[in-house]
Amino acid sequence: MKIKKKFIMLAAVPLIALSACNNDDKEEIGGSEEALNNLNTEGMPIVEDTVELEIFAGKAATTADDWNDVLLLNEYEEMTNMDITWNMVPADGLEERRNLALASGDLPDVFYAANLPISDVQTYGSQGTFIPLNDLIEEYAPNIKKVLDENPDIRKGITFPDGNIYSIPTVYSPDFSSLLIGAKGWMNGDWLEQLDMDNPETTEEFYEYLKAVKETDLNGNGENDEIPLSSVAEMSRIIHWISGAFGVQNRGQLHTLIDSDPDSGDIRFYPIDDQYKEMLKYLNKLYEEELIEQNIYSLEVDQHLANAADDRYGAVQFYNPMELYGKEIGEQFIPGNALEGPDGTKMYTGITSPVLSLGNFLITSENENPEATLRWIDYFWSEEGQKMFFMGIEGETYEETEEGPKLTEEITDNPDGLTLTQALAEYIINPGGNHPVMVTDEYFTGSENAPTDVEAAEQLEPYLIDEIWPAFTYTAEENDRIAVLETDLQKYVEEMQAGFITGENDFSEWDAYVETIKEMGYDEYMDIQKAAYERYKEN
Repeated sequence: MKIKKKFIMLAAVPLIALSACNNDDKEEIGGSEEALNNLNTEGMPIVEDTVELEIFAGKAATTADDWNDVLLLNEYEEMTNMDITWNMVPADGLEERRNLALASGDLPDVFYAANLPISDVQTYGSQGTFIPLNDLIEEYAPNIKKVLDENPDIRKGITFPDGNIYSIPTVYSPDFSSLLIGAKGWMNGDWLEQLDMDNPETTEEFYEYLKAVKETDLNGNGENDEIPLSSVAEMSRIIHWISGAFGVQNRGQLHTLIDSDPDSGDIRFYPIDDQYKEMLKYLNKLYEEELIEQNIYSLEVDQHLANAADDRYGAVQFYNPMELYGKEIGEQFIPGNALEGPDGTKMYTGITSPVLSLGNFLITSENENPEATLRWIDYFWSEEGQKMFFMGIEGETYEETEEGPKLTEEITDNPDGLTLTQALAEYIINPGGNHPVMVTDEYFTGSENAPTDVEAAEQLEPYLIDEIWPAFTYTAEENDRIAVLETDLQKYVEEMQAGFITGENDFSEWDAYVETIKEMGYDEYMDIQKAAYERYKEN
């Protein structure tokens, strides 16, 4: 069996030193005969004699500092007979430490929640650093296999151009629409009543409401300090709310430059489309009339929450107000509608693909027990495993009731004043971070599963887009170009989007903006995206 070694970061070496044989001509990689003889293919423990693994893990700020001493994982070690050394890396140093580990060749057995870019998964997978999982999933991961068999689009989304699956991603259940949507639009229902206005159904009604908020002392403090519309993360979340009214970003949140042309069905670079231009004009109108919080591009979460606590917001595009703003303010808010645009278009495009964080669980060539390792993560895709992962340990963090498992009062009403997330962090590694598991509404404890969030999602469901694209995968040659092209195009589009919305750029500059994009490798970029989309459809 493998001897545990210290995880030492060596100085970076040139990438060429990583050269390995290409997987195209290799058979599926597996463990030794000794490892297979030690493996139980069903039930627990996973192995008869203890095996040791080193896992490089990205650590979210909301989780425990050291996963080597978390109840959930300690219990799971006993169940599986697998001794894990967790090497924790905080988010602010994750990219540097991850790249150093890959470049040095001093690899862990697994990269977990390390947020590897898709391009790195493809590059290092083809070089043999990450092993292909296709055959291993078929034989040793029945729970993951079941999800892939029942959801062909998920299988397509995790298959690379060479036909290999290199990573176990985070997967949101396609039925858990509240989580797929995430942040939602919320209206101040109390203020709607004061104004004797209905919950807006169109962009024009939305404008009229925001204008009325600005002109009325609705919080009754004698000051004209109401802020009609706010969000956090610049304008992106507000755009998720209203983009469907203008027919853009109609294949979901993961694609910020391309979608589907509603007329031809072809891939479209929508930031140069007339519908996108009309959306920017609408947002410019809101911004110039001070109906959008004026420091939206620099607004921090703390300031947003402070404004909410002062009862200043008429509408927000954010997470559940009851969870964030407290009961007194939060209960004023009601779910916002999908809005109908000027030409009658009404859809909601602010939804993500079920396939997220593709570089989230990768088994390296260093791993001598890949079958056992895959069985280790596969358990958390089972119903019992999901309950354990999200709820913790019965009697410690939850109790079984007639209505199903319920978190204990020590978690939900912590005597030390800890929030639910803080209290759970002492026992499990969720919430926080993207974990390579299947997330369903049955055991998920995040705010997206709160009753008001579920209600908000149900209100949007009739208008959700029919087809949601995952992030596309590319060949090695395409990777080299798409990384450069997309970085430059994305930066320019975002700069000009902000300029048009705030009025820094006049719409008389639109034609020059479009022409500049056409000169930035637009044709090559679109050719690569079209090829990737065709492969995705044919997978």
